[in-house]
Amino acid sequence: MRVLVDGDRGYIGAVLVPFLQEAGHEVVGLDAGWYDGCDFGPQPGGYEQRTGDIRDVVPADLEGFDAVVHLAAISNDPIGHLNPGATYSVNAEGAVHMARAAKAAGVERFLFSSSCSLYGAGGDAPVAEDGDFNPVTPYGESKVMAEQGISPLADASFSPSYLRNATAYGSSPRLRADIVVNNLTGTAFTQGQVRLQSDGSPWRPLVHVEDISRAFLAVLEAPREAVHDQAFNVGRDEDVVQIRTIAEQVSEITGAPVSFAAGAGPDARNYQVDFTKIRSVLPAFAPQWTVPDGIREIWRDAGERGLTTDDFEGPRFVRLRKIQELASAGRLDLATLRTP
Repeated sequence: MRVLVDGDRGYIGAVLVPFLQEAGHEVVGLDAGWYDGCDFGPQPGGYEQRTGDIRDVVPADLEGFDAVVHLAAISNDPIGHLNPGATYSVNAEGAVHMARAAKAAGVERFLFSSSCSLYGAGGDAPVAEDGDFNPVTPYGESKVMAEQGISPLADASFSPSYLRNATAYGSSPRLRADIVVNNLTGTAFTQGQVRLQSDGSPWRPLVHVEDISRAFLAVLEAPREAVHDQAFNVGRDEDVVQIRTIAEQVSEITGAPVSFAAGAGPDARNYQVDFTKIRSVLPAFAPQWTVPDGIREIWRDAGERGLTTDDFEGPRFVRLRKIQELASAGRLDLATLRTP
């Protein structure tokens, strides 16, 4: 297929693009370029990279594509809280705009990168795809809004799917330090301690960034009737764990002791997720990573690439700090999250 991947130069995109290329698909990227230069190893290449805002895409930009993989988004809760309105503009309205443009251009498949964050405060039982939404952050709310805006577009000629990724982890050419496994491992490497910002009690579903890529490839290549207007929780039952368990695994692998930040308490984001559907509907999706393997991978790459505290805690790998840096330099308007 000829596939447009928006957000191709981000954390997931930098891993997903080579997966699609290796499977024989022709990839074109579209990215706002906010994180250009925030590199953690060699970047993928060998494909056309376009720079632009998804909110400005017109149908003519998408003509000739068989599928759009929509990754582009304000990527985490801290940025979402910074300006909820702008988050909704990109993550919800921008996603629906891309879907409408794709449909108008005759693109048959639209794969939306959603999130298990839309379950939010999910209670004590694992939540399946037909469970209630209970988002507790603008980021989670934006994913609900996007799915609800895209679904009515589904028809005989336009087939959207919604991949509700668990919390990602693992090394990437565009590393993120602001997600839990990466953060705890990187802190152990740079500071010699596994520092928890909460009391460690919340539950999180986890999935390696390569396994997210495998899920997108499986949905892209699945029979249309299996994935048409369907949502899939992306992850493994074995990797639904409490934050304290992750900290203990990092400590065991790295030898760094566990410590708690001042005032560390419970986190409202607390949910368990059921992954039965993706196993049964998409047998081609075969996750290969465990959390301990991901910890070892990040630890190894941190050593090989000379990860420093300043980089790990600064704008190179922390998305909120990069956004603030761009705004301070006059390169991004925080009110709209657009380039002035």
